[in-house]
Amino acid sequence: VPEEKLNHLVKSKNHQGVVAVLSPLEYQNLENIIPTVFERGETPLVLILDRITDVRNLGAIARSAECAGVHAIIVPSRGSGQINSDAIKSSAGAIFNVPICRSENLKHTIDLLKKSGLSIVACTEKTDKTIYNTDLSGPVAIILGSEEDGISEEYLKQCDAKAMIPLFGRTESLNVSVSSGVILYEAVRQRMG
Repeated sequence: VPEEKLNHLVKSKNHQGVVAVLSPLEYQNLENIIPTVFERGETPLVLILDRITDVRNLGAIARSAECAGVHAIIVPSRGSGQINSDAIKSSAGAIFNVPICRSENLKHTIDLLKKSGLSIVACTEKTDKTIYNTDLSGPVAIILGSEEDGISEEYLKQCDAKAMIPLFGRTESLNVSVSSGVILYEAVRQRMG
């Protein structure tokens, strides 16, 4: 590439003709995480993010997930926001303390989770059942969808349960990062009681 392009990428302009662009974190392998969680005698709690594109929401979700003891966050390799400095800042660094797994095919990943003994619960308004009368105490993976479209129909079909967060105001929905905190801490409450 022309030297000007490298100069644009590097603030110090001391690149010696080479620039590397690296991911700020190392993605983990879900196939290694789930058995390890069971071996430790813990009950898996996994979060699946379907097309969450706002990096600040990704960061805030990671922060809530890490605080709630989530064992892994799964993001699709395409159609999801990139984990960048804004996501890291929004997570207050928590994104480095919870395993993030990239999925080439969420349908196959959901099948893998089911075969590993996890229930798949969709957090969606497309149900009458609330998170408060949905069992989140066992091995579970919770799916959250994009603010615009919600959870993809093909993933909703794979779910074992659908649960909504009851809303009493005029606003139609919560921000996805707020929804993640609400449902994750309902899972924590059920597991503690």
